Parts: sequence; C-alpha cells; structure tokens
Amino acid sequence: MNVPVESLAPATTSTVPAHSLDLGVIGNAAAAALVDRNGSIVWMCAPRMDGDPIFCRLLGGPAGQGGGDWSITVEDFAHSEQRYLRNTAILETILTDGSGNRLRILDFAPRFKDLGRMFRPLGIVRIIEPLEGTPRVRVLMRPRHGYGAHVPEITRGTNHIRFILGDQVLRLTTNAPVDFVENGKAFLVDRPYAFVFGADERLSQAPMQIARSFLDQTASYWRDWVRYLSVPLDYQDVVIRSAITLKLCAHEETGGIVAALTTSIPEYGESGRTWDYRFCWLRDSYFTVSALNLLGATRTMEDYLAYVSNIAAGSPDGYLQPLFGLGLERQVDEETVPTLPGYRGLGPVRRGNAAYTQVQNDGYGSVILSITQAFFDERLPTMGGEALFTRLERLGRQAAERWNQPDAGLWEFRTRGAVHTHSAVMCWAACDRLAKIAAKLALPERQAHWRAEADKIREGILEQGWNKELQSFVSSFGGQDLDASLLLMPQIGIIPAHDPRFLSTLDACEKHLRFGNHLYRYRAPDDFGAPETAFTACTFWLIDALVRVGRREDARQIFDEILRTRNHLGLLSEGVHVETGELWGNFPQTYSMVGLVYAAMHLSRRWEDVL
Repeated sequence: MNVPVESLAPATTSTVPAHSLDLGVIGNAAAAALVDRNGSIVWMCAPRMDGDPIFCRLLGGPAGQGGGDWSITVEDFAHSEQRYLRNTAILETILTDGSGNRLRILDFAPRFKDLGRMFRPLGIVRIIEPLEGTPRVRVLMRPRHGYGAHVPEITRGTNHIRFILGDQVLRLTTNAPVDFVENGKAFLVDRPYAFVFGADERLSQAPMQIARSFLDQTASYWRDWVRYLSVPLDYQDVVIRSAITLKLCAHEETGGIVAALTTSIPEYGESGRTWDYRFCWLRDSYFTVSALNLLGATRTMEDYLAYVSNIAAGSPDGYLQPLFGLGLERQVDEETVPTLPGYRGLGPVRRGNAAYTQVQNDGYGSVILSITQAFFDERLPTMGGEALFTRLERLGRQAAERWNQPDAGLWEFRTRGAVHTHSAVMCWAACDRLAKIAAKLALPERQAHWRAEADKIREGILEQGWNKELQSFVSSFGGQDLDASLLLMPQIGIIPAHDPRFLSTLDACEKHLRFGNHLYRYRAPDDFGAPETAFTACTFWLIDALVRVGRREDARQIFDEILRTRNHLGLLSEGVHVETGELWGNFPQTYSMVGLVYAAMHLSRRWEDVL
C-alpha cells in the first residue's frame, strides 16, 4: 500500500514541552506498543498488555545498560515528523537527515477480518521506505525479558531472527539484510524493507508481500470502523483519535480493558506515586464502555459483558474487588522492580497493584451502569435478559449492604478509610438501574424492591453527604473535604444539575479545586502528601458539570486549554502540571481519552444546525 504523504491527516501541533510524553500508540486489541517521536518502539509488553515489557526503554531501560528498544535511525539525523494515517491506528514517522534524504516508517499491529474471525496477532509490522534520496539507516532491535533483567538468546535463519525471551519465543522476519539488523550495522535504503515481528512462525509469503497485504487490510478495517461511529459535527478529529485509542486499550480475547498501557510513569517528578495501570479497573472500564457506546461502538460493551459475567460467576456472593487482570486474575500482587530505573530515572518501578486488596464500593454501580444499555439497545444481536439480570442482582445486594460502609474510595487511599460520597452514589446507581432494568423486563416485584433500595440510599446520601456549613456535598459522610467526583452527581443521575445543592457544590469545587483551567482531584494531603498535578479526567468532569448548568462558554474555554495540552498526536496521559503544561502519569490514560469524547459531544454544534 503506497500511501502518498498528502493523503495523511495533518500533523497535530502541540505546546507540550519537548520532554513530555511525545509517544504514539499502535495496537490491535491484543498487542500494543508505544513509539517515540523519532520512530523508536520504547514500550511493548508480551504476551499481553500486562505482561513482561520486552521493550522497556520508556522506564529507563535496564539499569546501567543499553537496550530495551527497537530503533530505526538515519545517520546525520536532522528532524522528524509524525502523524497517523487518517482514521487509522497506523503511525507514520518521517526522518530527515542533514542532506535532505527522507525516510518513512509505517508502524502498525495487524487487525482485520479473515476467515470469519478477527485476525489480531501478537505482533508488530514496520515498513521503511525512502521518500527522497537514499538515507543511510541503522536498525537496532534490543528486546529484553524479566523486566529488563535479561538479554535474550538469539538464533537466526536466512531471513529471520529468533529471540528467546524467557518462556516465550518471538521472531523477526525481514527482507532487509539480517546480518545488518542483528548487529546494528548501517545500510542504504534504496528500496522498501519490511519487518514482521511476532509469534515464532514461518511466514506464508515474502515479508514485504505480507506486510503490504496486512497494511492494506488493517487500514481498511480501521476506516470502516470509524465510518460507523456517531461523531459530532465539531471536534471530529479529537473524537476519532480518542475512540481508536480507547479501542486499543481493550483486550478483546477476554473483554478486559486496561486503565493505561504503562506502569510507573510518575504522577509527578519524585512524588513516589508510580503505579501499575495495566489492569482492568471496573470504574475505568465503565467510563470507556460508556464513551464507546455514545459513539455507537457497542462491540466493546458486548466483550466487556462477557468479562464481567465471568467475574460475577466467580463471586457467588457478589463481592467485587476493584480491579482484575486481563485474564480475570484476582491476585495481582504489587512489587518493586529493581532492574528498571524508571521514567526519566524517577522510580520506583512497580509491577502489580495492591489496590486489588482494597474495598472500593463504587465498583457495583460501575459494572451495572456499564451493562445497562445491553437491556435497552435493540441493535445488539443478543440483548440482556432475565438470566443476566439475576446475576446483576447479586451485585446489587452488595451495593445495598455497603453504601454506608467505609472504603478506600475511588482515589484508593492506602492508609485510611471513610464512607465516601461517590461510592455511596454509585451504590445508589446500581440499585436505581436494576429498578429500571426490572421495569424493562416486566418484573414489577423486583422493580419495586430495587426502587425502594435506591430511594433509601439516596435519602441517606442527601442527608449525610451534605455539609451545611460549607453548603456543599463533601467527599465523605460527615467530612469537610471536597473532591472532584462530586461533580459527577448529575451525570450519574442522583440529583439534577440545576438543584441549588449541586450549584453550590460546583461553586465550592471551583473555589477549592480549580486552578486556571485545570482541576485537581482533591487538595487535602494523602498518603504521599498533597497532589502536585491536576487530574485530567476531573477537568473533564468540570466541563460536563458546566455544560449541564448552562455555562457552555466557560466549558469551551477549558476544553480549548486541554486540547492544547495533548501531545503532538492528540493523546493524553493521566495528569498535567498546571504551571508547565507537561503531561505526567501513565499513558495513554483511558479516563482522559474518555473525557475528550464526552466534552466534544457536549460542546459540538448539532448537525441539523448547519446542514
């Protein structure tokens, strides 16, 4: 597929500092990799997104050694350009040397329908080709295993290199000179070369033939997928890129959705706030599923339904821990990795997340909210029925029992607990939606039961979550502190946006949490001190609240600011430093990408207003 440069989407400009997270994402809902601005793959885990990072240079590479990346560099490098092929997950990087020779790299993970199924292998394809002149290139592939601790054993054939990475073997097949690739020797690029990396299997055709075929079919898949999205009139590029990125964070085989593709990128500097986000948090998944449903991409919800059904089946009493592995693993013990120094040397690097042991009572509402559409959406081939409703009732019973019990909350406090208002609101949502589902299924006794439970919880929240002195809802029952999750109350439906109690809560949150056009999740010190970055998802919650109360221009101003903080490819991490505009935290963050979708949908003009 010879795609002319002119047919690509225009490059995105950015005011983000040069040392920010200038990374692109390629993937296929099975494999995912991060590519830096100069065309080096610096992060990729195998055999799953939560597996061993075989390319780990993002976290500093192996301590005291080189490696952990797959670089393609031109000699006498001058500058680079980078963008996605329009409406795809295919990344193009153009490298220019000091003499004006130009090289194009096309990076992607194959994804397309084949033989009645979705072909999405654990693998990456890279195509390099000269655009002008004959650039001199060095291809250096240095995977590691054991979180950077070990160099793989290597064997080679006529046109392939095998990397023995612990208990998995991966193969690179290429039409480039294998000796040059194995030893990192420079060579002239006077023709296209293909690099097909993945399972230790012989290709059925020549590498370039396979690469071109996969490129064509993958581009067609993504463009067809995008064609059926229900996008707004304005901000279409923002929504499309966000939707594709969210899709890449789903592990389609099991239906799980990672919160982010990385671990241990600090929330800020030497804060010590370095967490592994390569797991499926029930609340994060709810937001992702909801955003894709809003765009009409309901297949992720269907896959996620299978995922949470398996979780529910494994919890006879309905108890839910906050997060799970992509393969439904319930135990993901947290440990420090000594072999990786960390992002920009800012460790520690962690694998696993101890939050799985916490009690977080908002998960019941998150699961039920994410699945409710399955009972009402006639487009779905199989809609939710009474059997699924019965399984969800087990979760509802837990919500009805736990709404006023202490937990760690959505911010996952590690050393203290409280009855968090947001957790209680989500327990209310679980019961409220069960009542609505029961009505849809014509189950009047169950409807009455869940409506009574929801009304009881709502009454308790409005009384105990309200602080008369502050004239605001507060983070925890009987407390004095505020947090950004209070802004979600109208979106979840427990209180109208124009209720005087919410209006005064919004005013209080802006007064205490808003700094310029960014919102902190909270300001009270936690286990690691006071937060130093704004939490981007919370800023989007503020935008949502402002739109709901009629302050659209204020919301638009904030949205424009966030758009400027995205990296050069339109992607966001977890947070932003409000003074420098620099992105921090794990990347790409599904919470943040979801926010882009919701804000764009809220702020766009309607199609009928202009057509």
